[in-house]
Amino acid sequence: MKIIIAGAGEVGFHLAKLLSYESQEITLIDPDKESLLNADNHLDIKVVKGDATSISILKDSRVAESDLVIAVTSSETTNITVCVLAKQLGAKRTIARISNTEFIQHKDEVGFTKLGIDELISPEALAAAEIRLLLDQSAFSDTYEFEGGALTMVALNLTRTMAFAGKTVKEAAEIFPKIHFVPIAIQRFGTQFTIIPRGDTQLKDGDHVVFITSEGGAEELCKITGKTNREIKNVMILGGSKIGFKTARDLAGSGFNVKLIEKDKNRAFDIADELPNVLVINGDGRNVDLLEEENIGDMDAFIAVTGNSEVNIMSSLVAKSKNVKKTISLVENMDYFELSQSIGIDTLINKKLLAANTIFRYVRRGEVVAMTKLNNMNAELLEFRVKARSRVCNKLIKDIDFPRSAIIGGVIRDGVGNIALGSFKIQEGDRVVICGLPRSIKDVEKLFL
Repeated sequence: MKIIIAGAGEVGFHLAKLLSYESQEITLIDPDKESLLNADNHLDIKVVKGDATSISILKDSRVAESDLVIAVTSSETTNITVCVLAKQLGAKRTIARISNTEFIQHKDEVGFTKLGIDELISPEALAAAEIRLLLDQSAFSDTYEFEGGALTMVALNLTRTMAFAGKTVKEAAEIFPKIHFVPIAIQRFGTQFTIIPRGDTQLKDGDHVVFITSEGGAEELCKITGKTNREIKNVMILGGSKIGFKTARDLAGSGFNVKLIEKDKNRAFDIADELPNVLVINGDGRNVDLLEEENIGDMDAFIAVTGNSEVNIMSSLVAKSKNVKKTISLVENMDYFELSQSIGIDTLINKKLLAANTIFRYVRRGEVVAMTKLNNMNAELLEFRVKARSRVCNKLIKDIDFPRSAIIGGVIRDGVGNIALGSFKIQEGDRVVICGLPRSIKDVEKLFL
């Protein structure tokens, strides 16, 4: 695919990096010479210095031949303008990053598609939605929903006291024959290797295991592993950023008791005026005495979303030391993901990764409905819609020539999630959730074309 990315900031650079690994033809446009120099030195892509809203710059970048134009500058006005121009100049598909989530809520009413914008994404809205889902599934370190929860991905760390620790996947299935979950990816303790499990794969103490669950599966998994999906009611949010504001607004609107700590006095007063159901405290969240004064020990969850990754991590560790059950930190540095489990924070989230996950499904071949990359694991989860001409259509799973480094996690049929084993027959219209290592994705895509 020929892809043009407008904006060489954090999101744009990260997207260019991920897409360049896949041998896509990438052109990165940005007016800042230093940002482009960094990309040019580290990535196998073409860089263009200039304003992406310039028609001549877009034409020089061969926008008429582009399959996808992604506008992810820091200015939503620029992003919208770039997409409108690109579409008029012949781009097949456009995606604009925006910060005003009202645009997404009223997308059809306004008619952005008619204007030339095929998709709107807001990293801040994606992060807020991710936080809410993590609070709903508080027992797990990572989670992702397909089709409103028909199938749900959850992740946890195995301990030797869990019932299937030390067992193979096949042995675990024999012990619990009527379960509604299946392991789809494993990362061994102390390694960076991702394993796609088979029947003879052993589940070991310390493994980070990702499961697909159908309805009721998450509760079964909690029961078997001794985990508890505690009800979360009292939440403390550190940082009145766009993510902090949206999370506080959404949680308070759903009946949570929310405290928000914001260092900037003017920003704190603005938030207090706009969110009367949220208790807003003007103070420095790095101050342990302040956190104790605000009864951090009584909180069910602590969410750190300031603009400083180190502050978020350190304050979350303080919260964990005060026995807060669920801690979530926003980080910008992708390397921090490797530390999350070892240092004790439950979940790290990253706007760049969330935005990339949403955009990536437009790059994949076949009819990809949803897609996510597993946190700190070298694997992808993709949801494909089965067409009549797809190679998998009307076949039993056991008869499909499936890559060894990929696995079918589940199938959604008529809105109902199924843990699909070998004797399950795939039909037209099914939505199939696949987990695979990068080397298997192209072969998987061919099965669903």
